[in-house]
Amino acid sequence: MLEKTPTTRVQAFLDRFDKALETGKIDEAAGMFADECYWRDLVAFTWNIRTMESRGEVRDMLEAQLKSTKPTGWQVAEGEEATEADGVTEAWITFETQVARGYGHIRLKDGLIWTLLTTMAELKGHEEKAGFTRPLGAKHGHGKDRKTWKEERDDEMAELGVSRQPYCLIIGGGQGGIALGARLRQLGVPTIIVEKNARAGDSWRKRYKSLCLHDPVWYDHLPYIDFPKNWPVFAPKDKIGDWLEMYTKVMELNYWPSTTARKASYDEKAGEWTVIVERDGKEITLRPKQLVLATGMSGKANMPKFKGQDVFKGEQQHSSQHPGPDRYRGKKVVVIGSNNSAHDICAALWEGGADVTMVQRSSTHIVKSNTLMDIGLAALYSEQAVENGMTTRKADLVFASLPYKILHEFQIPLYEQMRERDKDFYDALEKAGFMHDWGDDGSGLFMKYLRRGSGYYIDVGACDLVIDGSIKLKSGKGAAVQELTETGVKFVDGTELPADLVVYATGYGSMNGWAADLISQEVADKVGKVWGLGSATTKDPGPWEGEQRNMWKPTQQEALWFHGGNLHQSRHYSQYLALQMKARMEGIPTPVYRLQEVHHRA
Repeated sequence: MLEKTPTTRVQAFLDRFDKALETGKIDEAAGMFADECYWRDLVAFTWNIRTMESRGEVRDMLEAQLKSTKPTGWQVAEGEEATEADGVTEAWITFETQVARGYGHIRLKDGLIWTLLTTMAELKGHEEKAGFTRPLGAKHGHGKDRKTWKEERDDEMAELGVSRQPYCLIIGGGQGGIALGARLRQLGVPTIIVEKNARAGDSWRKRYKSLCLHDPVWYDHLPYIDFPKNWPVFAPKDKIGDWLEMYTKVMELNYWPSTTARKASYDEKAGEWTVIVERDGKEITLRPKQLVLATGMSGKANMPKFKGQDVFKGEQQHSSQHPGPDRYRGKKVVVIGSNNSAHDICAALWEGGADVTMVQRSSTHIVKSNTLMDIGLAALYSEQAVENGMTTRKADLVFASLPYKILHEFQIPLYEQMRERDKDFYDALEKAGFMHDWGDDGSGLFMKYLRRGSGYYIDVGACDLVIDGSIKLKSGKGAAVQELTETGVKFVDGTELPADLVVYATGYGSMNGWAADLISQEVADKVGKVWGLGSATTKDPGPWEGEQRNMWKPTQQEALWFHGGNLHQSRHYSQYLALQMKARMEGIPTPVYRLQEVHHRA
């Protein structure tokens, strides 16, 4: 008898699972999940992004979706072998539904499903033209008055939005809008991206001059085109800006710079949006079927209001408008905030000869860049991971395969290692008066980002300046701002800092705020809060959602979508948002399972 390997055991399990689903035996299929179980689905079964977190939830989803989904062909993925460690068997899997091909990941404990990830990889009959099906490009043969590629491209750019309407309109031409635009382009979905800045990449170029990516290069590739092998680990902002501009051209995106979206409304009867944009001083009306707000997590500046802002005689600016340190040599600068932007700006101002004070009003999580790369990212996103055969796609799916409900359990031990490795650093930081935290449950940076999108700094050197006093620090209860005077900032403890410049590194508001501005407050309230998991931790109120609120999936407002996040999220989730758009354009039924509930307004 052949020895049963982990792969043969997983395949035998999948065969039974396949048969139970194919024959409609929902209770039997649900019974193949463990008492503690998680089925995370990215579009394939739910036409949504949802995680089912119990046998009961699995059963409910299958009762609602099985007949329309009709899954078959569950297999261990070709070229992959299942693995076993610590009582858990894992495997990459493939399957098909009635309309799509899927890819996923399974973890078995004691012969039952602990975690299951299912993702829609492609729509049958609407596959991307790549590999053996890539377009020929040049037109061989001959014919009179034939148009060249450039002439056809020029015609497309002149017609779309004028004599021919886009199916999708993306508001925001930063990394998120560009990544989604590329996905939609490859799927043949007519799309226009509108961007208020004059050039693609200006959303990076126009920020303070010391800005750079704090995530490493392996984490930040865009769809289809990886950064070159010699690309720096941490790219400066202007280099990223140039890359985004190049990308829009070579990916043939219909990108409208110097264009501002003024007003949008949805006609339910017609099933389309009316969007008024101003392009190069001219008002244009667009009528897309789908509207995507890709305005970014760092798009809508959160400008605090303090008494005396109207009497302060110096300069005031939000961090997003800060030009850099050049004109502040010898000036006194107060930076309100203590997260990423605050640290970057303070360090650059010190280097430029300014007298700078950071005002810390609440605790911040700090992790050293090298430590984060070594302990937090190296297994998936590093040169060594690439050498070990870890592709970007597979790394993204590994990360996606861990349900948010238990993700913190995997993160906490990593941050405990970081705490121990850099103990002397944290002791010195706290001795300097800096208020440091590890997140509400000790799970560190990634969970803070997913839950609230703020409250951290990846240290690339600024903390040393705080520790040695080069960057002065005002922290604690007394650091709450009472008012601005003509010449400085006064605090509740009665002290006052003289200032020529006040920088508000106070973060950004919810993406939902863009919906209020562009469409209406009524629609913004209908959609509810965007971002967060409902973890009931700081700035992420419950109830538990299980997924990012309103991101990359249908919202309570028909045909309105939100897209964004960091480069990793923009790359990964753009695939699933694009597939949802393509299906709707082609008239493929998309029965959404459990539309996003609204528990909080923005």
